[in-house]
Amino acid sequence: MLFSCNKEVILREISIANEIISSHKALTIISSVLLIAKEDILIIKATDFRVSFETEIPISLEKPGDSTVFCSKFLGILRNFPDENVFIIKEGEKLTITNKGNISFKLNSLSVDNFPEIPNSEGATFFSLPQKNFVYMIRQTIFAVSGDETRYFMNGVYMKTKDNELVLVATDGRRLSQVHHLLEENQEDLSGIIIPPKVLGLISKLSSGEGNIELAVKDKLFFTRFDKQKLASTLVDGQFPNYSRVIPQNQELNFSVNRDEFSAALRRVSLLSDQKTKRIILSLSQNSIILKSDESEIGEAEEKIGCLYDGPGVDFALNHTYLSEPLRVIEEKEITVEFTESHKAITLISPTNSSFFHIVMPMQME
Repeated sequence: MLFSCNKEVILREISIANEIISSHKALTIISSVLLIAKEDILIIKATDFRVSFETEIPISLEKPGDSTVFCSKFLGILRNFPDENVFIIKEGEKLTITNKGNISFKLNSLSVDNFPEIPNSEGATFFSLPQKNFVYMIRQTIFAVSGDETRYFMNGVYMKTKDNELVLVATDGRRLSQVHHLLEENQEDLSGIIIPPKVLGLISKLSSGEGNIELAVKDKLFFTRFDKQKLASTLVDGQFPNYSRVIPQNQELNFSVNRDEFSAALRRVSLLSDQKTKRIILSLSQNSIILKSDESEIGEAEEKIGCLYDGPGVDFALNHTYLSEPLRVIEEKEITVEFTESHKAITLISPTNSSFFHIVMPMQME
């Protein structure tokens, strides 16, 4: 095998591959990346058995072939290589990385035959939507995924299609985020699946935002392809909670506030909140909100901002992270917060965008 390619192009793809398999430090086939050079393209494959990655880049090919290479060492070499073309040569069990001048690295490779088989999407039915829309949906939900491994059925984002609408939901039991998108093509209903956040994070990071992304489910595997990238992931095996039961109905009270002003005040007041409970108090009165941290050995903080509200005074105790994370991904300038009582769920929505909502359960008032 002998080919050359642009250093920055291959570096980007090997960096992605290394993210997938970085937890495997030992020199084994699972900590290696597979390179296949043919027809002026280099196919790059990596897997940790749960998530698989495949992409291709253009190369100048002199001799086709394939090889595995220990990914983290290969990445380290590429990062420190001069900004010029990289020549990669496979001879026997050695892979040489050189500039055909004064630089030469030789890495041992393991047998290609031992590289794990990448899941095949052949026969799967794909549906598509714009990349930017799916990335937006990921950003609106992924932060609400539970990190509690004992509640593994919440360790992912729930996805379903119904009536030609794609729905994503995430919850950790104290908050819930939901977003939907109307598909442009006729799509058979997809019963709910739970997608691990690792693969969704990769999609969000790798997406160019241009063109469509294609999604499919087959044999308890989630497949996606966009640009020249292909990803496959095992699904979280479990029953997602019946989230529709916790979605509040007929919340009669609400206030509207500037998102940036609310977010900035929240960020400042949270500096003196208890690091463990992350509790802050929102005191709502006529056209104003007072944000307060609990008094502690460190001190306390208080800030007053304006809002649009005409109703009785109400105090909420809330985890400031559960507010700041949805505020970070909401793009609209104004948000509306709907509620009924201080101890019941509040809902963050946009008055101009009905595609999403975020639900937060209050904490106990002391």
